[in-house]
Amino acid sequence: MARRHSTPRRWSASALLPLLFYSVVHSFRRSPVSMMGILPSAHAFATPPSVSAGGARSLRLPRVEGTRLYSLKPAAIPLMDSGKALARSGELLIDLTTALDLYGGSLSATGANIRNCGDCLGQAAASCRFKTAAELVIDELREGADCLREGCDKLPLAIEESEVDGDKQLMERIDGMIVPLRQAAVSLEKAGAAIMQRESVGAVGRHLITCGESLELLSARVGMLDPSNGDAALSSQRMMYASEQMILAGKELTGEKKETPKRKSWLKG
Repeated sequence: MARRHSTPRRWSASALLPLLFYSVVHSFRRSPVSMMGILPSAHAFATPPSVSAGGARSLRLPRVEGTRLYSLKPAAIPLMDSGKALARSGELLIDLTTALDLYGGSLSATGANIRNCGDCLGQAAASCRFKTAAELVIDELREGADCLREGCDKLPLAIEESEVDGDKQLMERIDGMIVPLRQAAVSLEKAGAAIMQRESVGAVGRHLITCGESLELLSARVGMLDPSNGDAALSSQRMMYASEQMILAGKELTGEKKETPKRKSWLKG
C-alpha cells in the first residue's frame, strides 16, 4: 500500500489572528497575574536619566511653560473710582453739546466713547481683585483704549461741524482735545499690552500714571469748551478726579509710598 506524504498546511494571517486572540484571552482568564509579564512596564516609557559632565545622574524633567499670575488687587478701588468718574464726565460732555448746538454730532459721539471707556475701566477694576482674571483685565483695558481712540477720531469731524457754524474759537478748543485724548488711548493700550506680554506690575502702573496725566490735561481742555456753562465745568471736574484716581492706581502698582501728613508741632507731647 502506497504511503502518502502529507505536506504541512499553511495558515493565513487572517486565520491565525483569531486563534492567537483566543489563546491570550483564555490564558489571562486562567492566570491573570502571570500574563502581566507580557505587558510593557512603566519604565519602558520613561525618559532615561541623563549623565552630567561630572558623572552624576540627573533626571531629565519636561519643561513646562506656566502662566504668570499678577496681583493687581491694590489698583482695584482707585481704578473703579476712576472709571465711574470718567463715565460721568462723558455723560456731562454729551449734555454740553446741547448748549453748543452740536447735540447728536461728532462731539456727542466723543462723549459717548469716553463714557464707554469709563465702563470698561470699572469692569477691569472688578477683575483686578482676582489673580486668575488677568485676561479679563487685558480685554477691558484694551477695549477702553479703543473707545478713547474712536472718540479721538470723531474730533476732526466735530471741528468741521463747528466750521459750518462759523465758530472758530470752538474749533480751536476742540482741536486742543485731540492730542491728550490720543495719548490717553495709547497709554491705556500699553497698560493692557504690558500684562499680556508678562511685564512687571510696575510697568503696568507706569502706563496707568501716564494715562492719568493725559486725562488731567484733557480735563482742562474740556472745561475750556464753554467756561460759562455748568456742564463743562462739572465734566472737567469729574475728569480731573478720574485722572487723580488713575494716577493713584498706577502708584499702587509701582509701590510708591504715600505721603503721610505731618503732625502739627503743637500736637506733639
